[in-house]
Amino acid sequence: MPKLQFQEMLDAGVHFGHLRRKWNPAMAPYIFMERNGIHIIDLHKTAVKAEEAAAALKQIAKSGRKILFVATKKQAKEIVADKISAVNMPYVVERWPGGMLTNFPTIRKAVKKMTSIDRLMGEQSWESLSKREKLQIGRQRAKMEKTLGSIADLNRLPAAMFVVDVMKEHIAVKEAIRLNIPIFAMVDTNSNPKNIDYVIPANDDSSKSIELIMGVMADAVKEGLSERKAEKDSEAPKEKGAAKGQAPKKGEGRARVKARKEESEGVEETAKVEKAAKVEKTEKVEEVKEPAKAEKKDAVEKKEQVDEKTAPKVEGEE
Repeated sequence: MPKLQFQEMLDAGVHFGHLRRKWNPAMAPYIFMERNGIHIIDLHKTAVKAEEAAAALKQIAKSGRKILFVATKKQAKEIVADKISAVNMPYVVERWPGGMLTNFPTIRKAVKKMTSIDRLMGEQSWESLSKREKLQIGRQRAKMEKTLGSIADLNRLPAAMFVVDVMKEHIAVKEAIRLNIPIFAMVDTNSNPKNIDYVIPANDDSSKSIELIMGVMADAVKEGLSERKAEKDSEAPKEKGAAKGQAPKKGEGRARVKARKEESEGVEETAKVEKAAKVEKTEKVEEVKEPAKAEKKDAVEKKEQVDEKTAPKVEGEE
């Protein structure tokens, strides 16, 4: 994974912060010194924080999830669009559509509408429309493409969001915080890093600084995607080989069915024999019990007769 070099950061002006009177006290840990009324960012901390952020982005990309990049400021638009489109990740470089994350289903409906217009343009019914209708639909499609074209592949909420200027993109940051989406951001000395999960202290106004940082992040994402692809490619032959090894030979399937059938028939016969033996045993026991019952009955009757003979006669009885 590529790392930021100290000289590269100096040449790009990553260390330049804002005027002292515009600073945010929460950024004090990342400020090295003040010179001519301008705060200087500690580049050693920038390098460490950028490496941590790049490693986290790499793991997210490796897991197959999406990272949304947001940079609507003039200096960052083209840079982010070029770098991030190369790694096939969603990005927003025009106006941030309010509720894009918190009201995501509505945004998805707009994207589906855009795809339906594309489908309409490819059908024969498109030719039957008037010139004015075609022009109106074309303008609507162009407007939607400008704001939503870069997030057309974003089918669900992103796993993380990368922001270039947290002050300018404060609405996007608030939405991500509300939905507990991790935030990666380039944070200047006039910004508040409190709610940012991965802070990269850097100059967010210089195009060279933005290009350097975004280049490292894009490379990390690309590396994560390539590792994911390599793992899938290595797993595919194993699964194929396992499937080949388990494939039944000709006639083997029939033999297995026959064996199972014979086994089930054997089990049924065994059950029948056991049942017959049980019934026979029960009958024998009943045969043994019947004479015993008869003997017991005779003994009871004899005893009753003896008792009648030996019983004393009561006066008045004949």
